[in-house]
Amino acid sequence: MNPWRLRLLSQLDTLGTVRAVAQAANLSPSNVSQQLAVLEAETRTQLLERTGRRVRLTSAGLILARRARAILDHMDGVEAELRGFGAEPAGLVRLAAFQSAIHTMAVPTVNRLAREYPHLDVELLQLEPHESLPVLRGGDADVIITTTDFDELPLGPDLDLVPLATDSILLVVPPDHPAAGRAAVDLAAYADEPWTFDMPQSYMANLALRLCRQSRFEPRVVCRFSNYMMTLQHVEAGLSIALLPGLAVDRRYRVATRELANPVTRTITAASRHGVAPRAAVRVVLDALRHNRSLGTQ
Repeated sequence: MNPWRLRLLSQLDTLGTVRAVAQAANLSPSNVSQQLAVLEAETRTQLLERTGRRVRLTSAGLILARRARAILDHMDGVEAELRGFGAEPAGLVRLAAFQSAIHTMAVPTVNRLAREYPHLDVELLQLEPHESLPVLRGGDADVIITTTDFDELPLGPDLDLVPLATDSILLVVPPDHPAAGRAAVDLAAYADEPWTFDMPQSYMANLALRLCRQSRFEPRVVCRFSNYMMTLQHVEAGLSIALLPGLAVDRRYRVATRELANPVTRTITAASRHGVAPRAAVRVVLDALRHNRSLGTQ
């Protein structure tokens, strides 16, 4: 069986459609379909079936797709061991992290590893929790920095977790806002304010909406940004208020932050795929993230 075709099958299980696999692999949908047809011929097994205009995996296809992930991980591990035999960890590790963890956790880790392991390449990807989990499970990332609190995509026994930090969710307001002088705030008092939210269905958008509704109001969202710097600029200008994780608040912006009267925190963790012994290079990245945690650099 061709490993590349196995990877396409595994991605189909993770991403759900041939079109999504094609976009991830930078191929045309017809090319993906052709390669999966070749894989069926190689295995002499029906792996796909059509339901209307869509393609889904058969029972045999599901089994092979989920076994393929372990097969591919094992092959990557063997290749890395041979490349680095008798030497320090080497090869490529793909590390994905959400926006506010990039500069506080991921970049310090990558900088330290670059000094200590010159033959180790860490590719850094910015992905929010709702994006990084499918990418990790599909094999297009080796380690992710995510949160255990994203209910829509729970972390399961297929992943190994390394706790890194806890981070408070804060109300962010302009510096001259009445809330700026208070120790802790009740969100219900800000029901009539204009709000800035993250993009729909993202971790922070869902969390902020849930917290507002728990306080019995529907927020008036005046804008949505996928970039926390733009959110901070908007709040600094006095145009809105926002709920942001503490890691996201860049002190270069003139904003005030306040704890919530009912404190909310998120648990930040590193995750890798469970089931096979991690490559030496992956272990080094996880160890470096632990080290940064112990130093309090996060």
